[in-house]
Amino acid sequence: MLILGIESSCDDAACAVIETARPGEARVRASVVANQDEIHRRYGGVVPELASRNHLVTILPVIDDALAAAGCRLGDLDAIAVTRGPGLVGSLLVGLMCAKGLAQALELPMVGVNHLEGHLLAPLLEHRIAMPYLALVVSGGHTALFVVEDFGRYRDLGHTRDDAAGEAFDKVAKLMGLGYPGGRVIDELARRGDSRRVRLPRARLRGAPLDFSFSGIKTAIAMFLAGPDCAGVSPQDLAASFQEAVVDMLIGPTLAAARGLATETIVVTGGVAANSRLRAKLAAAAADEGWRVLAPSLKFCTDNAAMIALAGSHRLLRGDRDALDLDAEANLAL
Repeated sequence: MLILGIESSCDDAACAVIETARPGEARVRASVVANQDEIHRRYGGVVPELASRNHLVTILPVIDDALAAAGCRLGDLDAIAVTRGPGLVGSLLVGLMCAKGLAQALELPMVGVNHLEGHLLAPLLEHRIAMPYLALVVSGGHTALFVVEDFGRYRDLGHTRDDAAGEAFDKVAKLMGLGYPGGRVIDELARRGDSRRVRLPRARLRGAPLDFSFSGIKTAIAMFLAGPDCAGVSPQDLAASFQEAVVDMLIGPTLAAARGLATETIVVTGGVAANSRLRAKLAAAAADEGWRVLAPSLKFCTDNAAMIALAGSHRLLRGDRDALDLDAEANLAL
C-alpha cells in the first residue's frame, strides 16, 4: 500500500509517501517539510493566523515535491492519512481540507490521525520495537508519558500540568534574547556552558509523580534575569543550567514510569527529543537500570508527515476509512 501523509498541525506543512504491507513496518519513499521559522522569528513564537495563511500557499507545492521525490503520481496512491488534531485549528483545516479534496477526486480511502499517535509511532519508521513500550512525547505543544500497548491502544500515564517542555525552551530563549526557535539555540549554547553555575528548582508534583510542570522553571529564570546575580553569569552557563533542570524534570518521571512496567524499551519522541543533552542523559540513566532508549532521527523528531502516514497505516490496512465530513479538533484527545 502506498500512503500519502499530510501534516499541518502547527507551523510546518509536511507531506510524505510511505510504502507498507503490515502495521509498524514502512519504507519512507519521500518526506518533505516546509518550515516557517523565518516567518515567526520576529514574533518570538508561532502566530496562528500567519501559520494557516502560509499553509495555504505551501501545501500543494509540498505535496508535489513529495510525489516527485517518491517517484510516483497521484494516480499511484492507495490511501491518504492526514492529521486532524490536536493543533492550531486553522492550520489543521488546511491540511484536512486538502486531503478531503484529494480523497474525493481520486476516490481513495482517507483516515484522520491524532498528531500524538504519529509521534508515539515515529520511532517505528527506523527501528523494530516490541510492544508494549514506554514513550515520552516531548515537544512545543506536548509533554506526556504513554504506554504504547498496540497499534491504536495507548495508555496515558502522566502529562504536563502547564507549559510543555518545548514551550518553556522557547519562552526562556525569548527572556534571554536568544531568538526563535529557542530549543535549538539553547542546546547549542549549553554545550559550551557549566550546568552547575546557576541553581534552579526541579518541580515535583505531590501525589502525581508521573506528571510534569515547567511554569516554575520559567519563572525562576525570569526572576534571576531581573536580579543582581545575573551580571556575572554568561548566556552559555545560564542556558546549560536551565537545560539541565528541564532534562532532569523529564527523566525523573520517565524512569519512575519505566520501573512499574514490564518493558525493555523507552522511546523519546517529539521536537524536544532532538535535544542532545536529553538524549544522552536519558540513555545513560536508563542503561544503568537495564533499559534501552530509542529516538527517531532528527528529521522524524520534529513534525513530519511520514509519522502521520505510518500512524494511519494500521487502520488503512484493515480497510478503515473516515467520511468526508471529518472535522479538525484543536484539542483532540488520544
